[in-house]
Amino acid sequence: MRSPSGRYTLVFNGEIYNHRLLRREFRRRPLEFVGHSDTETLAACLDKYGVRETLRRLNGMFAIAVWDSSNRTLHLARDRMGEKPLYFGFAGDAFIFGSELKALREHPNFRADIDRQALSAFLRLGFVPAPWSIYEGIAKLEPGVCLSLDHRTMKVTRAAYWSLDEATADARAAPADATDRLDELDELLRDSVALRLEADVELGAFLSGGVDSALVVALMQHVGSGKTRTFTIGFEDRQYDESTAAASVARYLGTDHTSLTATPAEARALIPSLPTLFDEPFADTSMLPTHLVARLARPHVSVALSGDGGDELFGGYNRYRFVPAVERYTARWPRVLRRGVAGALGGVPWSFSNAAAGVATGRLSEKRLVRNPADKLQKLATVLASDDAMSAYWSLLERWPQSISLVGPDDPGLRLLKAGSLREGGLDDVAYMMLLDTKYYLPDQILAKVDRATMGVSLESRAPLLDHRLLECAWRWPTEARVGATGKAPLRAVLERYVPSALVDRPKMAFTVPIGSWLREDLRPWAESLLDPHRLAAEGYIATQPVGRAWREHVSGMRNHQDRIWAVLMFQAWLERERAANQ
Repeated sequence: MRSPSGRYTLVFNGEIYNHRLLRREFRRRPLEFVGHSDTETLAACLDKYGVRETLRRLNGMFAIAVWDSSNRTLHLARDRMGEKPLYFGFAGDAFIFGSELKALREHPNFRADIDRQALSAFLRLGFVPAPWSIYEGIAKLEPGVCLSLDHRTMKVTRAAYWSLDEATADARAAPADATDRLDELDELLRDSVALRLEADVELGAFLSGGVDSALVVALMQHVGSGKTRTFTIGFEDRQYDESTAAASVARYLGTDHTSLTATPAEARALIPSLPTLFDEPFADTSMLPTHLVARLARPHVSVALSGDGGDELFGGYNRYRFVPAVERYTARWPRVLRRGVAGALGGVPWSFSNAAAGVATGRLSEKRLVRNPADKLQKLATVLASDDAMSAYWSLLERWPQSISLVGPDDPGLRLLKAGSLREGGLDDVAYMMLLDTKYYLPDQILAKVDRATMGVSLESRAPLLDHRLLECAWRWPTEARVGATGKAPLRAVLERYVPSALVDRPKMAFTVPIGSWLREDLRPWAESLLDPHRLAAEGYIATQPVGRAWREHVSGMRNHQDRIWAVLMFQAWLERERAANQ
């Protein structure tokens, strides 16, 4: 679409939630709008404010390309939180960009050379972190950044129009008053949800049994009109099932609720499509239930709201409480004692500790059920073996230890991230963890997963908790007040105004599938074909010895290496698709 003056031409993917408010700014300078789309509003704002000031005024999720004909400059921009993807790079002399890597691959001069540094980071983290992509010479635009390409000189410059570091620092410098900060949060939440309810298509919401999605649905019922449609995927294994809790919330709120208990066969049937769906290697197993719930919702709605972002902004992940608790409890322990206990815990066979804990907790109520106890024991060993809280944080994120080289002698792994993630002054350990998760884990794993899983069935997902005003509000709270004893204390307090706490007072669950047991059973032949040592050696990307050892330990029940193995399998499956596409 062209701007009214004809100076700017734009291509736009996403939603501008505050576009109606932006239109009001044209009352003093009458402008004849011919339609009601946010794209038309965006085009008018470019004429009025220019590129960078327009970006600063937007509240939304977007990837935007703007051609400025007056100075022959191309601008690419991505939303603040990284909800929408944007890739760019050169194919020969041509500058190419798009929302999907498969679009860039269509250029005749595209070179599909694998970036081994990006591969190393992927195997460590389970995702390729921005600004890298799996291909050499192709990058992801970071959230909150505007790239400019001068067509006359072909010079590329990048600058942030919004900085997460600066926004959180400014928020910490102006702490919220303890007497009214909960009311401020409630008001912002209601406004954020209301903005995302504006649509000319049917809307619904994903509903788990957790705090975040329950809060979003409660506010949809509060500020919207009519019944909200809600959707949940359940599993027969209660360690992975939230459908009962979600149904309780739905009954209380009176939503039009749809739930489906997915069979392992249905989830496994999606695996062959994952490399195409996600474009580059991606190893978060929760992509399976996320895609399933998106498929469940799509026949009924075109837009679904989600609770994504609550964990990163308000301290919901268990590591924010677990790591400091271990550090406090063992503060007086000699280093040799910590490492000795870590070694002893790490030496207990996974199958034995899981079975023993299962017997001990099998008769407990849902609220007291210890889920995946052997894995929690291994995480405790990991934290005890670490030198401090932040090294424990990085170790918990890693799928493969830094001591194991997977892609050759120069295996950078997490050093790519650590080098650009120096801690600001005044940040405690937990606040720093939340900042890093918001910067990397949220956009490159959580939001990439949701975007690909939903857009793969032509469903648009909107995340009210990722409104940048809520982020700034959250960071005005002290860390201990944000996290609280059970995580997300402010969100829980607001939710209690709409839903009884007993309905969501449960241990936090990961939204995932039992991939570890599937690899030992039905998926074993498929996995062994991809992990065949002769195949790995011939391809030349991943070392065979550590992969083989991890596989043998996993199938024997000695260890649960599902995350390590799944990362390798997802690269191998992606590589197989690459070869097929190039033939």
